[in-house]
Amino acid sequence: MRCYEYHHIVGFEETNLVGNVYYANHIRWQGRCREMFLRDEAPDVLTELNRGLCLVTTRVSCEYYLELFAFDHVIIRMRAGKITQNRVTMLYDYLRANRIGGKHEPELIAHGQQQIAAMRKENGVMVASPFPEAMQKALDRYAAMDAAAVY
Repeated sequence: MRCYEYHHIVGFEETNLVGNVYYANHIRWQGRCREMFLRDEAPDVLTELNRGLCLVTTRVSCEYYLELFAFDHVIIRMRAGKITQNRVTMLYDYLRANRIGGKHEPELIAHGQQQIAAMRKENGVMVASPFPEAMQKALDRYAAMDAAAVY
């Protein structure tokens, strides 16, 4: 199964007083991963965004299994889950690639999902819109094998 990967090194500003990563950053990283996916895999969508296309996040979640700390190398693997005419559920796996002072096999830290809807402004009202062709093709390339079961 093909996954889009975004790599991130945790900074001190992403940790809390206890020293672990503040939970909301995982959600922020989902958005960043999605942006980089569009830049790398469907750059024509950027033009569509300037022409009124809106990619609206309608639902987001994250399940946390292990903590992350400053300078951990995080790999966020994203793939497309269920795709309908104007909605897609993106699936995210967060893996720690290494810890300070040593390397080991990547370990699953968290799992997340977000649902995105394609919308356009028409006469001041948001209406459902199909995904642009370039984005649909990119989503198809990264579709999960079990996408029908994911929602």
